[in-house]
Amino acid sequence: MKARQVLVPLAAVVVFLALWEALVWIMGWPNYKMASPSDLIPAYEKYWSLFLVMGWQTLWRTVVGLLLAVVFGIALGMVMGFSRTMRDALYPLLVGFNAVPKATVVPIVALMFVGWHDFNTVLIAFMISFFPIAVSVSIGLSTLEPEYRDILRSLGASQAQVFWKIALPKTLPEFFGALKVAVTLAFIGTNLMEIVSPHGRGLGALFDSGKTNSDYPLMFAVLIALAFLGIVLYYIVVALEKIFAGWADRTV
Repeated sequence: MKARQVLVPLAAVVVFLALWEALVWIMGWPNYKMASPSDLIPAYEKYWSLFLVMGWQTLWRTVVGLLLAVVFGIALGMVMGFSRTMRDALYPLLVGFNAVPKATVVPIVALMFVGWHDFNTVLIAFMISFFPIAVSVSIGLSTLEPEYRDILRSLGASQAQVFWKIALPKTLPEFFGALKVAVTLAFIGTNLMEIVSPHGRGLGALFDSGKTNSDYPLMFAVLIALAFLGIVLYYIVVALEKIFAGWADRTV
């Protein structure tokens, strides 16, 4: 990794934090109204053990939900990509499901599976993140140029060989683009459940505790911790993209 790829994002983060600190200072907001970056350090020092425990709980549930979304999204996308009939049948259902605000689904799931907090949280993370993956795979496969398929079939290639040699590589750029979106969506689902569930744990529950106690520094510290975890997972996806689909990068 080049030094510029590290220094430029870090510089952007420093500028953002400086502007945030300056805005709070200029407006004269107290920390019970708007916390500043300098207020977050004491919060991390005070609750560092909770951040480690709750952060791990949020992270592993998000990753499990995201992995399930990848498996299910790829399978569903392949079904829709290879079958026009299935695509016409399933697209309206998927669009309708995705249009339902997940904040309204979370309480229903929490009540259906009371006491199954890990299952609830993973389920919501999965439900909110599989849609872009399924759609991207479906589009990638359905737009496969028929000339490539016909050439391979004329050379005696099987349907499986056409998929591995042509369809799969062509779909990878769209898949990783969708996966970058799904990472952030999975975190949203996880934290919605952690906040709403009466047995909630994780950073969402820590945020809700800060809200109950009007501890604004703690609340903003949780938001920054969530952003950090999201950035880490995002760059893991970027690294995987460079390994498996780096050939598609046209950046000058």
